[in-house]
Amino acid sequence: MKVVGFAGFSGSGKTTLVETLVALFVKRGLRVSVLKHAHHRFDIDHPGKDTWRHREAGAYEVLAASDSLIALQRRLPEPQQLGVAELLPMLDPAADWVFVEGFKHAPLPKIEVWRASTGRTVCYPDDARIVAIATDSPDRLPMPGPAAVLDINDPSAVSAWLVDNADSFSDPI
Repeated sequence: MKVVGFAGFSGSGKTTLVETLVALFVKRGLRVSVLKHAHHRFDIDHPGKDTWRHREAGAYEVLAASDSLIALQRRLPEPQQLGVAELLPMLDPAADWVFVEGFKHAPLPKIEVWRASTGRTVCYPDDARIVAIATDSPDRLPMPGPAAVLDINDPSAVSAWLVDNADSFSDPI
């Protein structure tokens, strides 16, 4: 399993890039999992539905399954911030790649996603684990960056770079 993080500030285009990369990797016949950090409280269930009712009744886990999809909800005993090290083992180990979106400070190799138009600073000077930067403004980078500067508007090139450098992304945890 290869694991790569995508880090950057909100509005930089992380989700769009990851979404496109998933589709490109799947076209190559690769199995991709995504681990997404949510900065806010979220719920995948809907009030009144059976699974919601079971969870609200106090079930520790609720596993909903159909012929094409499963969804596992597990109640945490108390609020806690789980990290990549705790979450990666929950994914199917048969995945070829895991794209980790968010988890900016996770100890794994990352591609920083940066657009000058956001007005935000770059992260790579303070994070040695950033191995590439995907940007639409390479001429506006404030200092020399990682060896790889990728065009965020050319996801096929980003995909090719990842595949060409796959050995750099062996499961770090």
